[in-house]
Formats: sequence, structure tokens, C-alpha cells
Amino acid sequence: MKSTGMEWTDPQAGPMDLPDHPSPELPDTAPGIRPRSFDEYIGQEAVIAGLKISIEAALIREECLDHVLLHGPPGLGKTTLAGLIAGAMGVPFLTTSGPVLEKGGDLVGILSRLAPKTVLFIDEIHRLPRPVEEILYGAMEDFAIDVVFDRGPSARTFRHVLPPFTLVGATTRAGLLSAPLRDRFGIFQDLDFYRPDELVRILI
Repeated sequence: MKSTGMEWTDPQAGPMDLPDHPSPELPDTAPGIRPRSFDEYIGQEAVIAGLKISIEAALIREECLDHVLLHGPPGLGKTTLAGLIAGAMGVPFLTTSGPVLEKGGDLVGILSRLAPKTVLFIDEIHRLPRPVEEILYGAMEDFAIDVVFDRGPSARTFRHVLPPFTLVGATTRAGLLSAPLRDRFGIFQDLDFYRPDELVRILI
């Protein structure tokens, strides 16, 4: 069975691996030393401030947070930030990455299993194959996916309605994202390199 590199985190129970789907290596920070809240996160002050405002507004409206695109070089904490977003919203957190979503069915399988208000994190989202990316358009905009059965004159389309969710995409190369995908993110955050004093605090 091909892995889709998924890992669930329940806000109450902690990480839970989905059966038969081993968790990916998460590059930003070792799990044992990751910050547990935005207040423990070192650096990226402007990004954190913007995310806090958006999260507070979503919580007041009792809605999902708008889709978030995190851009920056490797190692700046994009995976960690995505997890903190889920924690602040008090919702499940599911991670995967663009390179392992090789076929549309891989993504459909993930989307069809989402719990309401889940934060779905896709690392290296710029590496999604175009057919997989196109499935995200309707999922992000309408919370629905259209599944086509058969081909030719007998082809039928079934619309599967999804629970509202938040997609957090991470990319090191925002210029490689297609305009239709990029335009569906309501929140875009550029991550800065750590200052020397921040690196010292991280290493202590």
C-alpha cells in the first residue's frame, strides 16, 4: 500500500498515526522541543501577530480560519506554525506533503476523511501534480469535490460535500504556484530568516 505520508493530531489526545500511513519526517524542529503555543514560538513576530488576529476573528465568528499560505526557505518553522494554528483553533491537525500526493485519488481520500474544521497542512505544496492541484480548487472554494465515474457517454459526476476545513500550504518557491491555487489562499505570510539573537534563544 502506498503511503500518503499523513499524521493526525487531535487537540485533546495528541498525535495519532493513521493506520497503514507512516508519518513523514517533519523538517523544522524535533517534536520534543517544538513550541506548544504562539507565546513559546521564537521569531517571526509579524507573522505571529497577523495569524493571531485572523485566528481570533475566526473564533469569534465560530468559523474555520481562512486558508493560509506560508512562504520561506526551509527550516524557518512552517510545519511548526501550521501545528500552532490548529492548536490555537482547537481543531484536529493533519499533515502531508505535495510529493507524496501523486494521484487525484490520494488527495480525495484525505479530503473525504476530514473532520469538521480540521487544519490540513500540505508541505511543499508547489510540488503537487496539476491534476491533484485542480481537485483542491473546489475543495478550498466550495468545500466540495466532484468525482467522475466511468468515461465517455456513460460518464457520471458525483459531488461530495466536505466539512469546512482550513488548508495551510507551505512552499519554498511561491513563484511556482499556479495563479488559481495561489488566489484561493486568503492569508499569505512570508517568513523571515532568524536574527542572531533569536538563533541563540532557540539553541539554549
